Amino acid sequence: MKTDPSPSEERLARFLARSGTASRRHAEELIREGRVTLNGKAVREPGTCVDPAKDSVRVDGKRVKPAAPVYFLLHKPRNMLCTMEDPRGRPCVGDLLSGIKGKPYPVGRLDFDAEGLLLCTNDGELANRVIHPRYKVRKVYHVKVRGVPDKKVIDRLRSGVVLDGRKTAPAGVSFLKRGDRNCWLRMTLHEGRNRQVKKMLERFRYQVVKLKRVALGPLALEGLPKGGYRRLRPDEVQKLQASVAGVDKGKKR
Repeated sequence: MKTDPSPSEERLARFLARSGTASRRHAEELIREGRVTLNGKAVREPGTCVDPAKDSVRVDGKRVKPAAPVYFLLHKPRNMLCTMEDPRGRPCVGDLLSGIKGKPYPVGRLDFDAEGLLLCTNDGELANRVIHPRYKVRKVYHVKVRGVPDKKVIDRLRSGVVLDGRKTAPAGVSFLKRGDRNCWLRMTLHEGRNRQVKKMLERFRYQVVKLKRVALGPLALEGLPKGGYRRLRPDEVQKLQASVAGVDKGKKR
């Protein structure tokens, strides 16, 4: 099948992401699994070209149509899953988003016992860029730690530590508050490995008691109550899009 799009066409995986069906990465998986058809025929190549105005695209037999993009900032409470639904009936982000048109979904993850800022959108292309490590989107956390790391540990956290055989990227680490038995740290990461903050501190035998994400790229959690959400302002959407566009601009030079 043709994989060089004309001006009216786009690649199938991107179309699925833009429609809000899935993130770009998940869309590619759906295609490779044979769950996507184009004009009645199954396709397995994510780069296949599609003309949204003429072609019929279906996922698991259901017609896919481009959806108007929606963007929300949500304050995830503790003890809630970062999923749209849970077969075991546990609280999940989908419970909070159920009344929103456009079917936004959470971008990235926060642990069950963590809280804080979640970007929720049906813009799969943007979602993929926000979570992809090559775009190095800034993530800021407030972390309550049992014990008080000394300067040597703080310096090691800043320079990077080896997790699962791979060194973490340099991180911003500073004290927000110190006590005799615990402290609060502000940690800024530009990568998003699974349970990364906890693993970095556990590497030095410090237990994370509380974890809260307070910023993601240009977005800040300030002023939003737990369990609450709000639509992003147009200028916030523009800043977020600009923050993940620089890598591609650099490649074109």
